[in-house]
Amino acid sequence: MTAGKRIGILTSGGDCAGLNAVIRAVVHRAVLTYGWQVLGIKEGTQGLLQRPVQYQVLDLPQVDGNMMRMGGTILGTTNRGDPFAYPMADGTQKDRSDEIIGGYRELGLDALIGIGGDGSFAILKKLADKGGFQMVGIPKTIDNDLGLTEVSVGYDTAVGVAVEALDRLQPTAASHARVMVLEVMGRDAGHIALAAGIAGGADVVLIPEIAYSIEKIAQKIKQVRSTGRNFALVVVSEAVKTVDGTGVQKLFQGGQKRYGGIGDYIGEKIADATGAETRVTVLGHVQRGSMPSPRDRLVASAFGVHAVDLIAEGKFDRMVAWSDRGVIDVPITDAIAKYACVELDGAMVKTARGLGISLGD
Repeated sequence: MTAGKRIGILTSGGDCAGLNAVIRAVVHRAVLTYGWQVLGIKEGTQGLLQRPVQYQVLDLPQVDGNMMRMGGTILGTTNRGDPFAYPMADGTQKDRSDEIIGGYRELGLDALIGIGGDGSFAILKKLADKGGFQMVGIPKTIDNDLGLTEVSVGYDTAVGVAVEALDRLQPTAASHARVMVLEVMGRDAGHIALAAGIAGGADVVLIPEIAYSIEKIAQKIKQVRSTGRNFALVVVSEAVKTVDGTGVQKLFQGGQKRYGGIGDYIGEKIADATGAETRVTVLGHVQRGSMPSPRDRLVASAFGVHAVDLIAEGKFDRMVAWSDRGVIDVPITDAIAKYACVELDGAMVKTARGLGISLGD
């Protein structure tokens, strides 16, 4: 690819800290090294559906200054509306993939960088295969459950926010002799809960990968009390189910169901089993909107540079990834095929157990 070419970049799926740092890195590498033009597509694939196509030219003055410190994404994003089964106003679904491909063609792009998770990559790859255009993926998900990368953009910041919450809950828990339950995000995996629980000094950590019993949780809290400590900290991932295996979800506008409420359930069960006064804090989207941590900025920057270099080398249908303290790239198909849950015999679980943290089992 020679000077004068143009590449597109979009953010897709749920937002997280570090997305703007990725965009900044892509623009720096593309403009300074290769002399390319970068077009930022607005609202993910929604921008390619609009006519005229919604985009903005990204240059160095736009992405310098405070941008890498900003949470969220300056391009906007969406996690709704599969273009192959797009929900219409009359309740029907329509395949609008050709419109998105047409939007890509209208911009005259030579390649597209998509920043997303497994769901976003599955859709973007399908679009690229159908439309015959070139794509590179950059992994972002606070859940850190995307395969073949040790870390995704946004995860480190989300853990930091959860640890800060525990740091703030501990003094008030001690002041009132309470059990504080902190519900954190984690759609299918317990990485955030486990890492935050270890770093934040939790007594109990519940993750979807490990079945628990209220009796075991109560036993741990009573053991803590027997040492003379008058409080306990409990971290629970939003995807943890009730003891009978039911997922706890809330209904949102438009009929969407999302995880939420397991913290209240666990809090009530602990109160009934131990007689302890419990309080529940649900972090929710606070974990997504923070200023990115230094590590997230570093990973985002490294991913952005490598993604542009892949385009320059003519390597497509790849996802950049972090492995063994460096950046590699892997086939997108392989990345989304492998789900990275918490390894039950991994270092984090062993560390938690070694510290005496109860995992409910």
